[in-house]
Amino acid sequence: MPEKRKDLFKGVFGDLEEFADLISNVLGCPITIEDGSHRLLAYSMHGDATDKARISTIIGRRVPEKVINSLWKEGILPALLREDAPIRVESISEVGLGNRAAVSIRKNNEVLGFIWALEVDKPFSDVDMEFLHLAAKEAKNQLLQHQIRKKKKEESYQEFLWQLLTGHYQTESDLEERLARFTFQMPDFFSILVFRFPLEITDELEQKISYMLTITQKVKVPFFTIDQNRLILLAGERDEQLFRSVVKEFIPYFVMQMKQRFGVEDIYGASGQIYHRLLNGVQSYQEALYVLKIKDIFQAETEKFYLFEELGIYQYLDVLSYYRKPMQTENVAIDKLKAYDAKHQTDLLNTLTVFLHKDSNPNEAAKSLHVHVNTLNYRLKRISEIGNISLKDPLQKIALFLHLKLLTYEAAEAKKKL
Repeated sequence: MPEKRKDLFKGVFGDLEEFADLISNVLGCPITIEDGSHRLLAYSMHGDATDKARISTIIGRRVPEKVINSLWKEGILPALLREDAPIRVESISEVGLGNRAAVSIRKNNEVLGFIWALEVDKPFSDVDMEFLHLAAKEAKNQLLQHQIRKKKKEESYQEFLWQLLTGHYQTESDLEERLARFTFQMPDFFSILVFRFPLEITDELEQKISYMLTITQKVKVPFFTIDQNRLILLAGERDEQLFRSVVKEFIPYFVMQMKQRFGVEDIYGASGQIYHRLLNGVQSYQEALYVLKIKDIFQAETEKFYLFEELGIYQYLDVLSYYRKPMQTENVAIDKLKAYDAKHQTDLLNTLTVFLHKDSNPNEAAKSLHVHVNTLNYRLKRISEIGNISLKDPLQKIALFLHLKLLTYEAAEAKKKL
């Protein structure tokens, strides 16, 4: 590379727009500079030479999620995260991405950001690629300063979130006074989401989580924090119904993307109820934790449940369990079925449990039990006789269903205390 190119960066510090324009002038093409989570930091002037992906990035101040997804699928982002040298990027017409060259801005193994150069009249030469590599090295210090400012802001956000979750704020006016220090609009409706990871979340994993939360456009996440192996988010939206569907879609999406992109498995996610008042943050947080507990105890039944409101009767098991303990209430019918099963090596209590869980649908229950429906009907007749149960009485069935669930819940709670 000619020495004069190396001297171009002398005296350029602190102004990323000027830095982008300088690279653009040398290479004769539009330049964008992003942080490690694909948020736009600076861009050069481009005239008529641009593409849809670049325009969308500039308008939205971050790379569109569909573009990021395509870059992952094509192996481009994995290569940029892995490689130090610039790479050539073939066009992806479906997302409006033209031919490019790209390079990661690094501090050792940590990726601080990216420089993207849009190909205009001719392919980039080896000398151009070498200059792009030099530019990335020169940009390191500027992005380190940006990262320090960003970290301070995140620490302030995390402090607020913990204060919210632990009931520090007593009135809405206290909350509003604190929120006034932040530069964004809080959503009208929000809930607390909790993702439980299999192991404690390391700094490296936290960076990957932050990356995923920043690039996703499925849900707005103003605040998030880490508590050992838990990721805690405050997510929100202006429309309550839209937000409900967004949360239900986002939780499995986040779990899937963490597995596909970073190989992190066995993540479980849940959401508390949706509220309008931020003072309810404590309650939403506790509800999300409760959903995770119920999903652990009743795995098959709640596999597709993510929101507290989806739990139905499971919402009340902790309350029912607490208030029935002093009386040690027994259920005579269940005790009789237990005793009969133990004596005759039958499976009547499990048959009853499945039948009730399948909403008294004999065909569904028989399918789940892998028996013929006639066999099921015979068992139900014996259950009615032995337990003195009327399986046509909805009140009896509700009481039986609740008691069976409480037995499972309390057994799990007792095991946890051992």
